[in-house]
Amino acid sequence: MPRVVVLDYGSGNLRSAERALARAGADVAVTADLAAAAAADGLVVPGVGAYAACMAGIDGLGAGPVVRDRVAAGRPVLGICVGMQVLFDAGAEHGVRTAGLGVLPGEVRRLAAPILPHMGWNTVTAAAGSALFDGLGGERFYFVHSYAATATDGLVTTAEHGVPFVAAVERGSLMATQFHPEKSGDAGAALLRNWLGTL
Repeated sequence: MPRVVVLDYGSGNLRSAERALARAGADVAVTADLAAAAAADGLVVPGVGAYAACMAGIDGLGAGPVVRDRVAAGRPVLGICVGMQVLFDAGAEHGVRTAGLGVLPGEVRRLAAPILPHMGWNTVTAAAGSALFDGLGGERFYFVHSYAATATDGLVTTAEHGVPFVAAVERGSLMATQFHPEKSGDAGAALLRNWLGTL
């Protein structure tokens, strides 16, 4: 079984992510141990709440270099929800711009939508050649967010809420989802199995 670390920096649905990954076939540890995060076959960066608070937690733990080093070395990282957002260059919330980890180009901004947060089930348009969405098509995934990136590079899967936004991105061994696969039922479980299959 692939060894996966869910990074505990004080934010995120840690236990639900742990359970979902274990059901998908991973040997999972939830830990703040940076050596374990560096050594794992796959690293999951979770996140809920505010962008700035999540970055403060990552910076407080000193985890930024571990994530950047893994990405630079082509070692698998999966970001989930705000854990995806912090992979971008920056996030703008409540008039405050916060620097992110800078491993994905682009910025996270408030969605131009009549109703926020975007909360509930939505379909996605998967990128051609996607590893995450292999065998999936037309399924709905569970979103809870008011902010998102609208552009980046790599294989970009989109969804729409008011405007199109980045629902998932794959760039080599770096992958991320704006939705919560651990809350997305059978479709989310299949996506996590697909990710584990890339490790």
